[in-house]
Amino acid sequence: MHRAVFMDRDGTVSEEIGYMYDAGLYKPYAYAGPAIRRINESGMKAVLVTNQSGIGRGYFEESMVHQVHDILQAELSRHGARLDAIYFCPHAPDAGCECRKPNPGMLLQAQKDLDIDLTESYVVGDKQIDVETAYAAGAKSVLVLTGYGREQREMFMARDPQPHLVAENLKEAVDAILAGGLM
Repeated sequence: MHRAVFMDRDGTVSEEIGYMYDAGLYKPYAYAGPAIRRINESGMKAVLVTNQSGIGRGYFEESMVHQVHDILQAELSRHGARLDAIYFCPHAPDAGCECRKPNPGMLLQAQKDLDIDLTESYVVGDKQIDVETAYAAGAKSVLVLTGYGREQREMFMARDPQPHLVAENLKEAVDAILAGGLM
């Protein structure tokens, strides 16, 4: 079985701008490519997991999400990096699906598709729902302070579950994971 680093998209791998209604607004962080390349080089799987409720709410078409992911993949390839898989939940929050974070559906699907040991894997994101998703799947959680991270840390500081690690950004999170700081 493989270990994996599951990453949220907006606010973690790329800038947070709200609903991504125009692919031209999408901007991956400069350190995302090198950080994901390090995951690739480690032998761990690099997996993107993102809620995209704008589809279910009718704000944009699913094709917009694919355009954004094409931009991300192109940017990553410039750094010799790649995502092993991308999963997204297109449903509105009230749809009751199992794939919408904090439910573990996307991680469970990746576990099946990529032969991943979730107990030896990590979820990195900028929201409390990313932390909750990690716990729901039996993985370790890393809250990054980019995107909504600082605000979320303040809001949920006294609430369980707590992240296993708080990192400044994706690069710092990957450094800690690869150094074995969370095991």
